[in-house]
Amino acid sequence: MAELDARPFPPGDYPLVVVGSGAGAIQFSYSLGRLGVEHAVISSDDEPGGMFRRFPLFQRLITWTKPFSPAERGSRRYEWHDWNSLLGEEPSQRALVPGLMDGVSYFPSRPEMERGLAAFVDAAGVKVRYGCRWESTERGEDGFLVGTSDGEYRCRVLVIAVGMTEAWKPANIDGIEDVPHYVETRDGRTYADRTVFVIGKRNSGFEVADGLLPWAKQVVLGSPRPARISVITHSTAAARARYLQPYEDHALGGGTFVIDAAIERVERTGDGWRVLASGTTRPGEWTFDVDDVIAATGFGTPLQDLEKLGVKTFHQGRLPAQTPYWESATVPGVYFAGSITQGSVGLRKFGMASTSAAVHGFRYNARVLARHVAESHFDVRVPRQSVERTGVVEFLLEEATHAPELWNQQGYLAHQVTATEDGLVVDDGIVPLQHFVDAPGPDAVAVAVETDDTGDIHPAVYVRNNGRVVEHVLDGDVLLDFRGPAQRETAVAAL
Repeated sequence: MAELDARPFPPGDYPLVVVGSGAGAIQFSYSLGRLGVEHAVISSDDEPGGMFRRFPLFQRLITWTKPFSPAERGSRRYEWHDWNSLLGEEPSQRALVPGLMDGVSYFPSRPEMERGLAAFVDAAGVKVRYGCRWESTERGEDGFLVGTSDGEYRCRVLVIAVGMTEAWKPANIDGIEDVPHYVETRDGRTYADRTVFVIGKRNSGFEVADGLLPWAKQVVLGSPRPARISVITHSTAAARARYLQPYEDHALGGGTFVIDAAIERVERTGDGWRVLASGTTRPGEWTFDVDDVIAATGFGTPLQDLEKLGVKTFHQGRLPAQTPYWESATVPGVYFAGSITQGSVGLRKFGMASTSAAVHGFRYNARVLARHVAESHFDVRVPRQSVERTGVVEFLLEEATHAPELWNQQGYLAHQVTATEDGLVVDDGIVPLQHFVDAPGPDAVAVAVETDDTGDIHPAVYVRNNGRVVEHVLDGDVLLDFRGPAQRETAVAAL
């Protein structure tokens, strides 16, 4: 029967196994394959796409792809303006999502994103064993035993890229176990002329409220903390600007309410619901009698039995704890790719989180991870290019001005150049900034792009000399061009 199965990667021994077929798994597999590392990719899904086959519920993404921008489509610089395409080395593999968009918005629809991922898989020749469900994980003699619906896989390195796809509800709200989760939200038209209470004020909460505005008689969004807007707070946990129509409706008295309240209990009342809450920023005990309640309380990572294997978690068990290179902090050899990489939180300077929850963040993580795994576990040595000593400053300032990795992962990824013992300077490429700052290493320089607590965007140069790392903040620029004399003078002095 095995010989009749045309799917790739039958059960057996592989150097590395990737679990998942979403954007993170596809990007990692492609990048690892380019480095010549043999591996298997398995997925319980029938097609590529991961969460984009189902979410967002109301179709339009919150990450932009601008078909027309200051940069040439398909160039490296264009990635700054295209947050949704995966990264290929060949022209036929680059910037695929804008070519599939209908032009109605520069936020792609969910089906457009799904088609973009499928197009990349076809163009890049990424192979996946679909319909193969991950069921168990054990330690083997030299790695791991991965049990699946098709049989057992043995590998030295295991990469989990299953996304944050497990509906999650907080345990401290009485009755919430009976409340429909975001994933169970019905078609918007079924909420016509009804009152709806949405528990949660992050992206999924505002997305649901935005989708119901044309239909619901009244929408109330409630959670203990005030609504946070990512453009202002630089946090991926905050609501993206595209979903803030409900907030405007609240501010202008349009019938929507965005309240700060701790939800204490939810109970059924005949055909409706009663929500009991306690005000936070405005004290008081409130009761809401509504037709529907939706728990937009987020997602967790479906880790199966990895916690029994020793993988530690945090964020109420929703994310695995990770090193700066996205390896389990407690089980060496288990790595993570895709949106799960937000579990490696980075330095969080000025409170700014990574964008690892979104494609334009974790696609770079996956590429950096592939190189790290290839070099650390499989004796692959990725060639480094030399940089003229007299050109180091110009090189770093050019990267700070145009490198999409530094712009899309501000304060999280950096570009590193290293001094060698024979007096040369080599380009080490993109690295996690936290690793550069915390880990020992030879004399080197890294540049990152950061946004401070005043909203100023500027480069920061980190110089490691004799084991000590010193940070040098460069001036910002109104047009975000950091190649001017002021930035150059600071960088020269730093180096």
